[in-house]
Amino acid sequence: MEIVVTGRNVQVPDHFRGLVEEKLTRLERHDHKIVGMEVELFHEPNRRQQKSCQRVEITGRGGCGAVARAEASAPDFYAALDMAVGKLAERLRRSHDRRKPSRRDRVHASRVAANASAVALMEAAPPTTDTIPAPRSHDESLPGAELEQLEEQWAAEYLPGRIVREKVHQADPMTVDEALSRMELVGHDFYLFADTDSGHASVVYRRRGYDYGVIRLGG
Repeated sequence: MEIVVTGRNVQVPDHFRGLVEEKLTRLERHDHKIVGMEVELFHEPNRRQQKSCQRVEITGRGGCGAVARAEASAPDFYAALDMAVGKLAERLRRSHDRRKPSRRDRVHASRVAANASAVALMEAAPPTTDTIPAPRSHDESLPGAELEQLEEQWAAEYLPGRIVREKVHQADPMTVDEALSRMELVGHDFYLFADTDSGHASVVYRRRGYDYGVIRLGG
């Protein structure tokens, strides 16, 4: 499995890269189909977010196009890495468990096999089978005037009630079961996809407990 570690506004030392590889390699036991992991480290200079100023984002990619994601923020990169790896492990485990046949399915398959064997026997019978340094003081990171300017810019940009992000993604048509697996991998409560059976845009979503729902567009 290929692992790529990059930093935004921070340099990543070799020993931390080794720690990332050690933790992520253990995740292969949950899903051997993951062929690559991308890890990004972010440093947030806003002093108001000092308790979560270090963020780690992990993206795993499978050979079939499936994507698993997790991210976490903490006062230091070590804690953020542990939290993100834990979230990703849980999502991989849930996706893996979804693909396992249920007890009802196993019982049904056993009965079908037993019936097939009995029919075959009857037919065959004759007539009568190094360390990342501690976060710098935010007062040392930027001059006071520049920091105030950034804070004013952030306050102006993050006003409530606006559309702040738009995403367009290309995806091949898939079944409802495949869409549920990918929803578990990215850790979302819903997943938009093109339904193979109907050819329409559809959404699977998480209901209370371990149940799911599907919304389809008619027309």
